[in-house]
Amino acid sequence: MGLETAFVQGSPRIALDHAGSGELVVFLHGIGGNRRNWHAALAALSDGYHAAAWDGRGWGDSEDYDGPLSFEDMAADVARVLDHFSASRAHIVGLSLGVKVAMYFAHLFPERLLSLTLCDGSITSRSANPETLKEFVRLRQQPLLDGQEPADIAEPVARSLVSPRAVPGALEQLIDSMSRLHKAMYLKALELAIMTPNAPGLDRIAVPTLVVVGEDDTLTPVAAARQIVEAIKGARLEIVPEAGHLVNIEQPDRFNRILRDFLDEVSRGAPAA
Repeated sequence: MGLETAFVQGSPRIALDHAGSGELVVFLHGIGGNRRNWHAALAALSDGYHAAAWDGRGWGDSEDYDGPLSFEDMAADVARVLDHFSASRAHIVGLSLGVKVAMYFAHLFPERLLSLTLCDGSITSRSANPETLKEFVRLRQQPLLDGQEPADIAEPVARSLVSPRAVPGALEQLIDSMSRLHKAMYLKALELAIMTPNAPGLDRIAVPTLVVVGEDDTLTPVAAARQIVEAIKGARLEIVPEAGHLVNIEQPDRFNRILRDFLDEVSRGAPAA
């Protein structure tokens, strides 16, 4: 595949892995992930696309920094990735937290989009009672505030997200990812993901959009994916059997085939929805 690691300079510095040539495809991991989660996708696309997966600011080998975490800043980081590769536009693929980053990118930089793929995401959290949301965040943060490290909570959290029908090794891959989390950033990200309003303008997204969800996803279930499809004109829904919240890890072959077919349709100019 010819995988290479690069760093987008600036503040903070962003680490990414990339392979191939052609139209740029940028992969955005979830709250418990990192760029390694997308290596199978990079391999599946690198014969026809320039595929790149990042460590978001404060994840993996990207730099930590003081101050709040915002989707606006993360969307600007995605634009920096495009600039790094001298790409005017790109296909953006986001999972979970990465879905919200992708949506903010679509709002702030619509002219730089070729397509969107939104995996295991939701636009419903803000409809809940604010106190209920705060309590959810508190319960997720409390073990870490009490002195535990991400590695201490990685296995139980991973088991709650991964389908028992996932391919062998999927659970272990997520446990490894969560064990690598930077504690301070994870605490910020938990609050950001739950308490931040949805990106505005979903009804104005004008690029081909694919929404993917694991059939067994209990965190952002199929009903949540259908709400995204309803919010974005012409969006297509794909439900992946035997997968929970991490479709790219739990059923990589199925996911990569779905994504490749979608991107090839978009690139040929055929109807993608």
